[in-house]
Amino acid sequence: MLFSRFPFRAALLAVGGALALAACTRPGASSNTASRLPAETFITDWEFVRDVDTTVGPTFFARTDPSKPWASVALPHTPRLEPVLTTGRQWQGTCFYRRFFRVAPADTSRRVAIRFEGAMHEADVYLNGRRIGRHLGGYLPFTVDLTSYLRPGAENCLLVKLNNQDNPSIPPGKPLKDLDFNYYGGLYRPVQLLVQDRLRITDAVESGRVAGGGILLHYENVSEQKATLQVQTEVRNDHRTARASRLRTVLLDANGKEVARALTDAPLLTPGGATSVRQTLALAQPQLWSPAKPYLYRLQVEVLDDKGRPVDRQELTTGVRTIRFAPEGFYLNGQQLRLRGTNRHQEYPYLGYALSDEMQYRDAWKIKEAGFNFVRCSHYPPSPAFLQACDELGILVMNSIPGWQFFGGEAFQRNSLQNVRDMVRRDRNHPSIVLWEAALNETDMSKSFMDQAHQAVHEELPFPTDVYTCGWLDYAYDVFIPARQHAKAPDYWHKYNKPKPILLCEYGDWEYYAQNAGFNQTAYAGLKEAERTSRQLRGQGERALVQQALNFQEAHNDNFIGPAIGDANWLQFDYKRGYAPDIESSGIMDIYRLPKVAFYFYQSQYGPAPDAQGFGKPMAYVATYAQASTTPRQVRVYSNCEEVELQLDGKPLARQRPDQDRYSNHLAHPSYTFTVPPFSTGTLRAVAYLNGQVAAEHTRRTPGPAHHVQLTFDRSGRELTAGRQDAVFVYATVVDAEGTPVPDAATPIRFAVTSGDAELLGDNPVAAEAGIATALLRAGRTPGTVQLTATAEGLPAATLSVRSVKP
Repeated sequence: MLFSRFPFRAALLAVGGALALAACTRPGASSNTASRLPAETFITDWEFVRDVDTTVGPTFFARTDPSKPWASVALPHTPRLEPVLTTGRQWQGTCFYRRFFRVAPADTSRRVAIRFEGAMHEADVYLNGRRIGRHLGGYLPFTVDLTSYLRPGAENCLLVKLNNQDNPSIPPGKPLKDLDFNYYGGLYRPVQLLVQDRLRITDAVESGRVAGGGILLHYENVSEQKATLQVQTEVRNDHRTARASRLRTVLLDANGKEVARALTDAPLLTPGGATSVRQTLALAQPQLWSPAKPYLYRLQVEVLDDKGRPVDRQELTTGVRTIRFAPEGFYLNGQQLRLRGTNRHQEYPYLGYALSDEMQYRDAWKIKEAGFNFVRCSHYPPSPAFLQACDELGILVMNSIPGWQFFGGEAFQRNSLQNVRDMVRRDRNHPSIVLWEAALNETDMSKSFMDQAHQAVHEELPFPTDVYTCGWLDYAYDVFIPARQHAKAPDYWHKYNKPKPILLCEYGDWEYYAQNAGFNQTAYAGLKEAERTSRQLRGQGERALVQQALNFQEAHNDNFIGPAIGDANWLQFDYKRGYAPDIESSGIMDIYRLPKVAFYFYQSQYGPAPDAQGFGKPMAYVATYAQASTTPRQVRVYSNCEEVELQLDGKPLARQRPDQDRYSNHLAHPSYTFTVPPFSTGTLRAVAYLNGQVAAEHTRRTPGPAHHVQLTFDRSGRELTAGRQDAVFVYATVVDAEGTPVPDAATPIRFAVTSGDAELLGDNPVAAEAGIATALLRAGRTPGTVQLTATAEGLPAATLSVRSVKP
């Protein structure tokens, strides 16, 4: 990442440390990364233009500019709504964002800065006609100091010029047409205006000190009886005279009760000086953070001036936990825990990367709902809101720098190493993060680069425990994270015996896609090539989806053989790629976040006792549509219970214990396989038992003719929120007269908002896929009830009410 400094005092500051403003979090919540007040979230009142003359001149800063079609937009924003199926190339080029604003004259005596959480991917920042900053890199934040260039009491114009065209110096570096994911463009994450006292807590990257800046937390001597929290806070004085200060740090439990406090004098700071203040807080009987019980404390840090008045304040959430990776396993709070995970790309249909914080949370919710306790952020740092959701929901995280099959020159490597430091500085206080992927995915990196990347993480986090790097090459890193397809032989990972932890970071897709898994797949001889892979769209039918689930099951079961401490499947959600026009469909959910059969296999591997969040309840799922034309004689049921009985039209077929075949014999909860007699229509019901008692049921009925449409929407732990560019998926399901989905329906369905402040994004009408058509509904600025309708030829109209809430 490149930070250019111009020949004046207001240099561009690359803010990648523990600072994320209150506006980045949901109302009433505290972000894990620090919140700084006061701050104004610059979400609304932006203007946008693309595909115009890129030479910045006076007209860019004039309110009346007939030469350019400025459009009113809100953030997060993507330069163009992209089609789900890419008929042409994704948009790349130069675009502009501008915002007119005022700052009170009194505030110009303070520090005024603008913070960008994500701007893709080459940014030039102007204020009132003058360029004051430049930043390279689209996945990590940066801050520009505006103080010296403001017009006190008058209108100011902030202009951001963005270019997302291929650039071999900016990671991931590879041309988009050859890349396995899309990086889109625009101001796709929040922007905040900071108004700060000149005596303030710094940001980690702004400070320029290794392992310094901002707030840095580390726990020691952790047990259920006690823990010690070490807090390091950097304070800076930008006043023209020396200033004395004190730091007041308070730790609150989840109920807001104070559990620890420290008050410490800081050394006298000369003008422009900064110092790190270290404080120690002792906790008695701490609540330990874990995936089963993700308990979070709140830490408040205040800077007090020489009169004892608070002049700056940051708040963050924190979890008390210890981690250890060893060749024989991963240990959380001293207890061995197998990592059961997935990979996640952050994109949405149409919107690309421009997701609200609530949408980020819903993605994390689905990962936890699928039964995973671990996620790899492939292949770039995610939004801070996603990491905060992982903290809250209890999902362990591998954080990753941008990269995929590309190793550039000196500038690229320098920027990649800066990405390592910025990622760690921004995200270092999240209890969910257990691994730092300071490596370029599937890239032939030099040993020098890997040594430097590994060292950078340990320099930024100079603790003897709890800090682990990882990389796909078995060289410098603390943990080896190969993919199954990297095996030199079918049982290669079974025999790995080096004294290093190994985690299989990808499996279930490519080895089947290339048909080189090494498994005995002779039983699949009758399948078409497309059916034999794990890349299956929901619309490809029951047989394909069941096969995909079986591929994942077989590979996951095999991963238990040998020393692997865990695994992460490829992947949670379908996504788009730069190098291909079709959707990469190996997700266990599609791009619209609808589950495939494989989703329920993974869900069955968690529980059956619900955790503190309510995930992991007893479940059962019958993996068939119950159609005579597609349902095989062998029907698989997924459940986390002890026994399952399968019934046909109310009559028991069998009650049995789990399978012990080569697909299941190492699983925590093997699947169940039943032989079903021929039937033309009928109802299959799975009844799951725990301790001899019915614990869960699932029913599949043979669908009849399409009769009507049912409308639902995806809540996933967060209500649709007004005023934040939040959007939810609305699903129109074609059902028969009894409400059974019709999986072969491909009916075009048209959606409409009939009342309320909201809009529909993307294609309309939409053809149903596997009986379901999906629309994306974005809330407007005014909360309230939104009414929708869905219409299809020959079927009665369906209606739905969705209520958007206040931020």
